[in-house]
Amino acid sequence: MDTGKSRFHLGQVVLTRGVNDLAAENDAFTKFVMESLHRHTTGDWGDLCNEDQRANDYALGKYLRIFSAYNHKDKKIWIITEADRSATTVLFPDEY
Repeated sequence: MDTGKSRFHLGQVVLTRGVNDLAAENDAFTKFVMESLHRHTTGDWGDLCNEDQRANDYALGKYLRIFSAYNHKDKKIWIITEADRSATTVLFPDEY
């Protein structure tokens, strides 16, 4: 449910080396990452099944980990916010 407003704090946002390197050389990918972070914080969980989306909605009020997935052309990123909301990591699935 994307309300346009942030539903939780991201904490410190970190990018893995792979995501950072691609973002440094590709402005369109950088924009995609920023838009995905916005979608994540507003409750648009991206390309997840209904069960995983419901798990995220439940996690909001319980301070559990929140996970989203977004596709950009031939690249998929995952965004994971820690249960204590201290940090959010943007990574490629193969970097998990």
